[in-house]
Amino acid sequence: MTGTLINVATVLIGGGLGLIFGARLPERVRKTVVAGLGLFTAAIGVQMFLETENPIIVLGSILVGGILGEWWRIEDGLSSLGGFLEARFTGSKSNHLEASSPQGESAARERFIRGFLTASLVFCVGPMTILGSIQDGLTGDYSLLAIKSVLDGFASLAFASTLGIGVLFSSLTVFFFQGGISLLAAQAQALITPAMMSEMTAAGGLLLLGLAISSLLEIKPIRVGNFLPALVLAPLIVGILTSLGIDY
Repeated sequence: MTGTLINVATVLIGGGLGLIFGARLPERVRKTVVAGLGLFTAAIGVQMFLETENPIIVLGSILVGGILGEWWRIEDGLSSLGGFLEARFTGSKSNHLEASSPQGESAARERFIRGFLTASLVFCVGPMTILGSIQDGLTGDYSLLAIKSVLDGFASLAFASTLGIGVLFSSLTVFFFQGGISLLAAQAQALITPAMMSEMTAAGGLLLLGLAISSLLEIKPIRVGNFLPALVLAPLIVGILTSLGIDY
């Protein structure tokens, strides 16, 4: 889990620097930076989606995953977790000036949750997360996660300067998600084929695109968290089709 620990450290360092120096940046500069990250995230999402061998598999996983996510209320659960962390660790009611009124408290809570959700999804959705964690767990080679850590560090700096302290708490998501994959790396490597990885990567690309449209570019609200089951369904569909001998 060396790579995961490095990743957590870069998120905390980058987020901390963003909190310290971000307030010195004019609002228009911070908005431009987040918009730039949104455009970059959207481009990465499109690039990831183009790795699919069969878009219908990705479509099916997204649709079924979205239905399951709405049924299980994943986005609400993540929001509740963000709200709990905000109330438990930041003390917004007593320490935040913007929380001096009910409207200000609500705005502070929403900002924390938005930062937590956005950063968590950006840092944990993508092929580098899966491949790097498996590589780290199997061989101890954390070079891929080290590269990802540098990227996440700069991203957390930009996110925290605009979205606040919630970005730092995404390090918990990184720790448990990537760490869990590393610990189960041997089993995951035995089960996940290159074809499964391609479709999972493509589904993850759509999630990143949705995240860019919703949280970063603020074009249209999308409950991206509810589509997370698609990351499991995409390789599962490939496995089922392969076992049935169906050429997809």
